[in-house]
Amino acid sequence: MKITQEEVTHVANLSKLAFSSEETAEFATTLSKIVDMVELLNEVDTTGVPFTSNVAQNINYMREDQSVAGWDRMELFKNVPEQEDGFIKVPAIIDEGGDA
Repeated sequence: MKITQEEVTHVANLSKLAFSSEETAEFATTLSKIVDMVELLNEVDTTGVPFTSNVAQNINYMREDQSVAGWDRMELFKNVPEQEDGFIKVPAIIDEGGDA
């Protein structure tokens, strides 16, 4: 399956990323090769192979929740360049609009 430079550019724009035309071409080529390799899995004969949802026998080793003392909020805020009403103030990264 061929992935076009236009598709790469579209996804990059949705992700707020910018690439040169050389990088876009390289990404398109690389992603096309990756998709082609994954499509090879369709050719594998899995007749008689039992379904497995997880090939490793992982066991959930969760610990009990334990209350521990947290950090001093005022001490942490000494490292914050800008704050407002007890929250860290950061630049906006989402604009109005777009085609996402």
